[in-house]
Amino acid sequence: MQRHQSRRRRRRPNRLKRNVSKLFASPLQHTFDLSAEFRMDRKQYCVKLSVQPSRGLVDEKFIVLVQNVSPGFQMTIHALHKCEDGHSYEAFAHYTANATGTVNVSEDPSLGGTYSGVEQMGLLWSLRPVPGTKPGLRLRKVNVQTPMEVTISVYQGHQTEGFMDQVPLVGVLVERWYMAPRVRRIPITENGLTATLFLPSGLGPFPGLLDLWGGEGKLIEYRAALLASHGIACLTLDYLTPEITMETGKMVDSQYIETAYRVLEQHPQVLGSRIAMLGLSLGASVTLKMAVYSQVMKLRCVVCISGCHVQPIDGFLEELLNFCRINSETKTRINEEDQVIYHDLLLPIPTDPALKVDVGRLQCPLLLVVGEDDQNWPAYESAIDMKEMMEKAGNSHLLTVLSYPNAGHLIEPPYTPHTLATAFLSVTSVKKVMALWGGETVAHSRAQEDAWRKTLAFLRENLYGSSNCGF
Repeated sequence: MQRHQSRRRRRRPNRLKRNVSKLFASPLQHTFDLSAEFRMDRKQYCVKLSVQPSRGLVDEKFIVLVQNVSPGFQMTIHALHKCEDGHSYEAFAHYTANATGTVNVSEDPSLGGTYSGVEQMGLLWSLRPVPGTKPGLRLRKVNVQTPMEVTISVYQGHQTEGFMDQVPLVGVLVERWYMAPRVRRIPITENGLTATLFLPSGLGPFPGLLDLWGGEGKLIEYRAALLASHGIACLTLDYLTPEITMETGKMVDSQYIETAYRVLEQHPQVLGSRIAMLGLSLGASVTLKMAVYSQVMKLRCVVCISGCHVQPIDGFLEELLNFCRINSETKTRINEEDQVIYHDLLLPIPTDPALKVDVGRLQCPLLLVVGEDDQNWPAYESAIDMKEMMEKAGNSHLLTVLSYPNAGHLIEPPYTPHTLATAFLSVTSVKKVMALWGGETVAHSRAQEDAWRKTLAFLRENLYGSSNCGF
């Protein structure tokens, strides 16, 4: 019996080897693989637009193909998304049909618009609020149980505005999901936690991951849902604004994080010896501290995105936030656009060991993802110091650094629109400010795509122990 279970467990990772698009296959597939036609006056051309796959995960590429127009025909391909908060976002690009009357967005260059050149997924990563929208918006999925819907349309001529006042030649509705079919979403409230667990489809057990976001708080689910769609049981945790903090007025301590870890570790669908932790921004600070100092958490690997190891070692969240609050009085800058720059808050990197996590003690692989134009947090400078600390301690073989020129702070899953600055209310603020995140749109988008691919590979290697085990 024991031998039989062992054989079954070894085979389980192979069940995750699948084409993402197949997850969405169903008897209704042809309903979603849409094409549409429009007969142009005089020319008598029947314009055809197809998007394949028109239903898939947000990190899956699609092919946009316009056919059956006259050679040299000028067109604008337009993408429109209405967010859950009611605000609309758009992207558009100018194309000229080739000699066969075709435009393939994955092969043909955009001649202008919200992006230029050959950009297969430019219609997603260059989405921006439509003209007249209030400034400071950030596109984020709230309900992961519904798709992000994008209408892709074709307009005649090279246009830059007024799309809502015109009838397109043709349009197709596209669905992009964070949560693949049969992924299970389970709210977690036991032991005072405010969290959501996402379990991949299939029998399990699966490797696990604890997911922490940044200084704004709230329970944010879309990254965890996407990781579960790639075969990892993922628990996303609200550690800044959980119910217990709202009720008591007290910030959580390290035991709260350890409780979340135990819930994940002890779940029957999770491989308790194969758990990772991922944090972004302030969440990376917490992740580093727990990975080094916790006696409870035995992490298989750690991923820190746009994070910093500078913080008071004594204490936990309250002490860290007080440290930031004191520094903000003299180290916060405001630019000419009235955007707040927090980059210098933890600079210069201290030499006092009581003010930074001793990453030389780390015993599991660490992946650092940093944008070199991060205007919110000194992630790049912190990565340099951590590398030096680990080299001196003799554990630098555990460190991988992905450093991206001209990328900003908010390094998200692929094709998420780049946001230079947004309205931001941290848990330490009394009013919203316009926070500058940094980054240049094209470089930042490239960084997101590359970092996501390499993060999945890093997790695959360390959670399954083999780079050949596909998600």
